[in-house]
Amino acid sequence: MIKIAVAKGRVAKQAIKLFKEFGITFSEFDLNRKLILNSDDGSVQMVLVKPSDTPIYVETGVCDCGIVGKDILLEDNPDVYRLFPLNIGRCKMCVAGFKGTDIRNMKQIVAASKFVNTAKEYFDGLGIKAKIIKINGSVELAPLLNMSDVIVDIVESGVTLKENGLNVLEEIFDIYSVFIVNKASLKMKHSSLKPFIENLQKASDRMV
Repeated sequence: MIKIAVAKGRVAKQAIKLFKEFGITFSEFDLNRKLILNSDDGSVQMVLVKPSDTPIYVETGVCDCGIVGKDILLEDNPDVYRLFPLNIGRCKMCVAGFKGTDIRNMKQIVAASKFVNTAKEYFDGLGIKAKIIKINGSVELAPLLNMSDVIVDIVESGVTLKENGLNVLEEIFDIYSVFIVNKASLKMKHSSLKPFIENLQKASDRMV
């Protein structure tokens, strides 16, 4: 049995559709709150996890493979094989703040983000001295409460930003899901992983 870690929520729903493209179905999905689901044919076990925890389950070998956002891989740099991008989980990493904030003309800045390394690297690249405040929850609150000048966060539709009076100021990079594999599993379970990997990539390519 192949064990795959998948982020709960939107990515999991998109992954289910992707698996279905090559005959792997999960009838129990969305019927209950189980976090561990077996495919109907018993060949795959899907573990639903917090997005940022996905690479941990794969790196430690608890799961053989996983589907994780590019943002998490760049932020945490886990020791896993990154095989190929998937056409799901698309959004953007952005700098957001109040309209009219001109970060390019700022010598120093305070930014709130759960992506501390990403934020620091971005502002360093602009030559801006940045203080990064790590926030794991509703990061939009930081500028509203004068805790920060801007935020660095994932933006999908931008609705949450607009409802809180914030705007996208800069787009840092595009985000998409990436298929990752545990290094030992790729060797030990090569015979079962190989067809799964090939079918997954073909299914993803058809979704373009």
